[in-house]
Amino acid sequence: MVPWLFLAVSIWGALFTANALHPLRRPWVLSIIGFFPAWLTTELALHHLLLQLLATAGFIAFGAFEAVVGWIGFAITLSSWLGLLWLFRNAHRDAGIVTGALEQGLGSRFRDEIAAAHSKHLSPSIAWGRVLWPFAVGHPEVERVRNLNYGADDNPRHRLDLFRRRDLAPCAPVLLQIHGGGWMVGNKEQQGLPLITHMAARGWLCVSINYRLSPRATWPDHLIDCKRALQWIREHIADHGGDPDMVIVTGGSAGGHLTAMLALTANQPRFQPGFEDVDTRVAGFIPFYGVFDWTNRFGYRRKNDPLLDQLERNIVKRSRAEHGDLYHDASPLSHISADAPPAMVLHGSNDTLAPVAEARKFVELLRAESSARVVYAELVGAHHAFEVFASVRALHAINGVEAFAAWVASQARQSGT
Repeated sequence: MVPWLFLAVSIWGALFTANALHPLRRPWVLSIIGFFPAWLTTELALHHLLLQLLATAGFIAFGAFEAVVGWIGFAITLSSWLGLLWLFRNAHRDAGIVTGALEQGLGSRFRDEIAAAHSKHLSPSIAWGRVLWPFAVGHPEVERVRNLNYGADDNPRHRLDLFRRRDLAPCAPVLLQIHGGGWMVGNKEQQGLPLITHMAARGWLCVSINYRLSPRATWPDHLIDCKRALQWIREHIADHGGDPDMVIVTGGSAGGHLTAMLALTANQPRFQPGFEDVDTRVAGFIPFYGVFDWTNRFGYRRKNDPLLDQLERNIVKRSRAEHGDLYHDASPLSHISADAPPAMVLHGSNDTLAPVAEARKFVELLRAESSARVVYAELVGAHHAFEVFASVRALHAINGVEAFAAWVASQARQSGT
């Protein structure tokens, strides 16, 4: 009985590893179901390896090798271990990918262009203790101010949190974090915390916001709220130690879409009704695994992609066939111009929810049109949501984001903008 049970557990573990290495993409139902185990196995490869080692030792102690099937199970388990080590290797190698992307986008000597106030914190190393406990958040030198109202009403979704050092220097640069969740779920308590905590500890004043969600909200309510939050930053962040003129925006997935839209539609009146005179420009933007096209103009999504269905049913609430202009206007790809601010785009090569081909096209067109620098880091083997907790890959990506943000802040202050 024990050998057969060991074989079953070995197959189960190997399937998790195989799905992480080669994620299911068709049909779309399986791609969504398969995403969660693939994501967790990839970003927690060493943790999975440790669990499999402990389980294998237990099975051996109880007689797993007393039958041939037990040895077959062990062979399968060994292949799973090799796959997990390969996943970890890819994640750790992303440090070089991020560095190479920064050098390609900003120049090989970009570090020399970073002001001393920022460069003293930069480091390519990561805290391995955080990797061991990836879901632990917080920093002893960072305080959190919760649930400040940024809206013109008392809507509970118009709330933001501040993260800052207890000894924050005056006029600190600001990082605005927009959560994801398909424009229908999510909140500021769940996403971006490793990045926010890291940046706050290094002297940035970080702002994490909620915004109205569909189906109660209808596009462009989500973007209008993000611009309202930026208005609040312009008017109030100085009271909390921040620089209202030095704001970089970031977010993942739907938050990556809103990040790009916020950066590329600055001062467009239709997206800031009632506060048209507010300057909604940002100094830079950093979308993680973003959605850049609601029209599917390049055919990167299948015709029955669930995102396209959700947009029509719950978010835009209009047919794409009859109201294509709305979808075109809601796509960051449609707003690329020479005036776009500096960008750092991060995407995983194994993303099954937001096609990596769409990110590549966005970067290609942005580089062709924008007069600002564009950095693109495509992380090998990474899935959607790779930086939600402090994995090896997430920490390497965060180091890269800090370097990019420090470069943007330094350039802006040197030019006096």
